[in-house]
Amino acid sequence: MQFELSDSQKEIRDAVSALCARFGNDYWRQCDEKGAYPQEFVKTLSEAGWLAALIPQEYGGAGLGMLEASLILEEINRSGGNAVACHAQMYTMASILKHGSAEQKQRYLPRIASGELRLQSFGITEPDAGSETPRIKTFARREGDQYVVNGQKIFTSRYQHSDMLLLLTRTTPFEQVKKKTDGMSLFLVDLKETGDAIKAVPIATMVNHGTNQLFIDNLILPCEALIGEEGRGFSYVLSSLNAERILVGSESVGDGRWFVEYSVKYANERRVFERPIGMNQGVQFPIAKAHVAVEAASLMRYKAATLFDAGLPCGAEANMTKYLASEAAWEAGEAALNTLGGYGFAKEYHVERKWREARLYRTAPISNNLILSFVGEHLLGMPRSY
Repeated sequence: MQFELSDSQKEIRDAVSALCARFGNDYWRQCDEKGAYPQEFVKTLSEAGWLAALIPQEYGGAGLGMLEASLILEEINRSGGNAVACHAQMYTMASILKHGSAEQKQRYLPRIASGELRLQSFGITEPDAGSETPRIKTFARREGDQYVVNGQKIFTSRYQHSDMLLLLTRTTPFEQVKKKTDGMSLFLVDLKETGDAIKAVPIATMVNHGTNQLFIDNLILPCEALIGEEGRGFSYVLSSLNAERILVGSESVGDGRWFVEYSVKYANERRVFERPIGMNQGVQFPIAKAHVAVEAASLMRYKAATLFDAGLPCGAEANMTKYLASEAAWEAGEAALNTLGGYGFAKEYHVERKWREARLYRTAPISNNLILSFVGEHLLGMPRSY
């Protein structure tokens, strides 16, 4: 097994780091305070081609693998940024690349790769269904050569900053399917053509996440908007979800490393009782423990990404990556907050913002409790817990 990055992977990491250095902690703090989308950063990242990492070269992308994509997002968060502003464009690629038609790929992928179009929004979760995706009620009814869609979505992020939306609906009622994950279909929606059929209501949250509740009223979609076959949308979404787990886990690894590096610097410089506070075991050991956890999570991420790139099953590893990394980042955030003491709550020190952002990934895009349920049932062979 390889545990070292290749020269080209190191070059990718260093190039992304150099780009991120142009957008320091103060830039991200100001975006957070204003609730503003980091337009300039996303534009710069797109122009540099990094958001097109997973798009094949034949469509204008970089044609890189999941491991390289994970390094890009890790470095954004390690640099003090928040990749949540643009990460969906990477993990939504899997559904289109694996299941989209040749016409869909040719029509959209080059424009997404160039930055002309943004595919940043993914509509799955609903108010009543939550994590029980088969219970979604948004319904697409076939009428001739088009579909009419009605329903609601919640926690649909970056809707206002996206040109395209991946939308999961039912096309067969839940009560009429033999297998509960059947009868769902996935659509690629051009938001410029929806008119007033989708109303987005922003949800105020503790992080600058730009998330919304969507109300969908008689949305007309052409049959060409359907990805793959009708009724198989849930299986297509799974292609994106494994990628999502790995990429979100990589962001958490980046958060964890930011916390550890920030804490070490502060602990070495801050002097109380005529000695650096890093000499005290009560300060030093939590930082060291967090570092160990982050490094372990990073190794699981490498394994998951390597399996993904090889086309091998990686659901267990992707889920464990997300779990380990989000928990490690939270532990590192707690260590950082305790290291800085009262200053950790001051916005000018940036820790409180990163602490809030890191906490999100213990709950989203899937609760860590559900990951433990998955591990208990599918990996350890225990009875289903829900």
